[in-house]
Amino acid sequence: MLLQNKKIAIVGGGPGGLTLARLLQMKGANVKIYERDLSKDARVQGSPLDLHEDSGLSAIKKAGLLEQFKSNYLVGADRMLIMNERAEIFFSDHDNKPEEDFGNEHFRPEIDRGVLRKILLESLQPGTVVWNSHFISMETQNEGWLLHFKNSSSEYADIVIAADGANSKIRPYITEIKPFYSGITMLEGCIYDAEKKAPRINAMLRGGKIMAFGNEKNVLMGQKANGEIGFYASFKADEKWASGNGLDYFDKSQILDWFTKEYPEWSSVWHELFENAVTPFIPRPIYCMPLNQTWETIPNLTMLGDAAHVMPPFAGEGVNMAMLDALELSEFLTSGQHTSLREAISSYEINMRKRASKMAQESLQNGEQMHSENALKNMLHFFEEN
Repeated sequence: MLLQNKKIAIVGGGPGGLTLARLLQMKGANVKIYERDLSKDARVQGSPLDLHEDSGLSAIKKAGLLEQFKSNYLVGADRMLIMNERAEIFFSDHDNKPEEDFGNEHFRPEIDRGVLRKILLESLQPGTVVWNSHFISMETQNEGWLLHFKNSSSEYADIVIAADGANSKIRPYITEIKPFYSGITMLEGCIYDAEKKAPRINAMLRGGKIMAFGNEKNVLMGQKANGEIGFYASFKADEKWASGNGLDYFDKSQILDWFTKEYPEWSSVWHELFENAVTPFIPRPIYCMPLNQTWETIPNLTMLGDAAHVMPPFAGEGVNMAMLDALELSEFLTSGQHTSLREAISSYEINMRKRASKMAQESLQNGEQMHSENALKNMLHFFEEN
C-alpha cells in the first residue's frame, strides 16, 4: 500500500516510462506521464527495437500486451547480413531463422519504435499522458515535489520518476555523476519509401538488418515500419566531432562528400543511403554512465532507462533495460514486501545499477570490437557462435 493516495509523476513518455505507467495502473496507482512531444502523433526517431525474452518481452507479458506485440512486430526484421566494406556477404541467417520463436532466449523480435509507443499508449487510461510538457525544474513541496514545465504549468506529485532519457533534466536532482564519452559517434539517417528511393539497398536488406565492417568503421541499418530504412555510419571520433566538423546536416551532397572522404575504401553501393535520406542527418555521440556509479536513495524520487544508465547501443540492451527497470520498479513499489518507499526505491536502485553495469560493460566491449581492425572477423565469430 506504499502508493495509496499518492500522485506519481513520470517524466518522459518513451518505452520505459510508458511501460511503468501501464504496470502501475494495473495495480490501481494514480499516474501521470509528462511528455515534451506535442502529441501522440509526433514522429518517433531511431532504429527499430529488438526486445529480449528476459527483459523487454517479460515487461510486455506482465503488461498484458503480448498479443498486441505479436500482431505488430516486424516479422523477419531480426534476420541479419554481415558484410565487408565492399558489400560482400560473409554471414546470413535469412534462410535458417524461424519467423516466430517466442519463448526462445535467442529470438529477439524487432518492432518499430513508433508502433511500440502506440501499443503502450493505447493500454493506458485516457488522459494519462500530458503532452507538450517540457520539464524545466522542480522543488520540494510538503512531502513531494512541485514540477514546472515550459508551457508555464506546474504540477504537484508525491513521487517523481525520471524516464526522460540520456539528457535527463531530473537526474541532477539525484546525483551529479555524469556519463563519459565512449569514443564512438554515429551519424543517423532515414530513407522513406525505400523500395523506390533506394532500390538497391532495399533489395540487399530483404526486410532485415545489415552490419557492414571495414577499416575500423561501420555502416549499420535495419528495416523500419512503413517501408522505411534507418541507418547509421558509426566511427571513432573526437567527442566534439558533431559540432566542430563544419558539416551542414541538411545538405545531402555535403554528407555524401564526407562519407566518401572518411570511408574511402567503401563501395559506392552505400552512397544510395546518403543520396536518398531525409534531412537532417542526426549526429549521435555515444555516451556511457560510469560502471561503478552509486548515489544515496531519495524516498520520493528515482529514475529508469537512459536517465539512470545510458549505455552504447552495441548490445541492443538500452530499451530492454529501460523496460526491465519499469517492470522491477513497479514490483518493488506494489508487492507489499517493503515497509517504506525509501526501502522499496533503494532495493530497486541497487539491483538496477548492478544489472545495468553488467550490460553497459558488454555494450562497451562490443563497441570496441565492432570498431577494431579485426571487426569483421570478431563479429563473424560472435554470430556463428550464437
